[in-house]
Amino acid sequence: MTPTQIAYLTFSLILLLALVIDLGLISKKNTTISIKAALLQTLFWVSLSFGFCVFLWFDESPLVATKFFTAYLMEWSLSVDNIFVFILIFTYFKVEQNDAARALLIGILLAIVFRIVFIALGIELINRFHWILYLFGVFLVYTGYMLFFKKDEAEFNPGETKIYKWITRIFRITLIEPNGRYFVNVHGKLFFTNLAVVVLMLAAVDVAFALDSIPTVVSLVRERASDPFTPQDIMVIYSSNVFAVLGLRSLFFLLKGAVDQFDYLQQGIAIVLMFIGVKMLIEYFGIHIDIIISLIVILVCLAGSIVYSMKKPRKKSVSTEL
Repeated sequence: MTPTQIAYLTFSLILLLALVIDLGLISKKNTTISIKAALLQTLFWVSLSFGFCVFLWFDESPLVATKFFTAYLMEWSLSVDNIFVFILIFTYFKVEQNDAARALLIGILLAIVFRIVFIALGIELINRFHWILYLFGVFLVYTGYMLFFKKDEAEFNPGETKIYKWITRIFRITLIEPNGRYFVNVHGKLFFTNLAVVVLMLAAVDVAFALDSIPTVVSLVRERASDPFTPQDIMVIYSSNVFAVLGLRSLFFLLKGAVDQFDYLQQGIAIVLMFIGVKMLIEYFGIHIDIIISLIVILVCLAGSIVYSMKKPRKKSVSTEL
């Protein structure tokens, strides 16, 4: 077996074992996730990710490991930006705390399936139409600019979104108390409960966020825009996405009471998105930015936005209590 095949196999085994542990021991039905448990679970997923990074360092090369770490850090930071929206969804639908962990896990697993499909389509499009990278670059610059000046996520109303309206138009929805159920039988007809609606909305929202993150990671892992995707590149894209998304659930419970303290994190992420968009565009002129420089920019922007958030907090007017 080649080193890359060994890496794929190792990633698959780690992922399978972690899911068995998570589903069987950590996220049992009707359990409430405490801050301590959320911290331990977050450390569990982060340790797995770092362990896989170390494995890539020796199995593949330091460059591949650096690409994975950079892509994972970017995905992880974008995941933090998702959490506020997730909190509002859970609050709007009045999800009980003992149902939240399992619903979030199922939503995230659905999101992973959708992301894999999106990544495969994105890679195929880039391989066939190289110029689409420059469209992605423009899109990231625009998205970063809009995110930098965007108002607080508190304006987000799950009940008014197109996603929710589409779900209620396609499926039969009941307001019966779910009690941990995703479907109920009413007079011989199958109805979705609010818990099932929440799962679908979580997956859909994550896919919407992936429209930013996937082009971002693609730009980070490729040496040059004109280079074809290598098996190592594809492995890094998939594994960094999956590890970051799987760790989102425990991060949600860890940060649900503090996520609104990072007032300027979205500005830090916005600067990173604009930087990567520009990085993709200047490839047209033969200008290449090394992965180490990209990593430094990401670290400085994220750390700087978090420190600035702690030193210059905004006044809060909306509660985000789950």
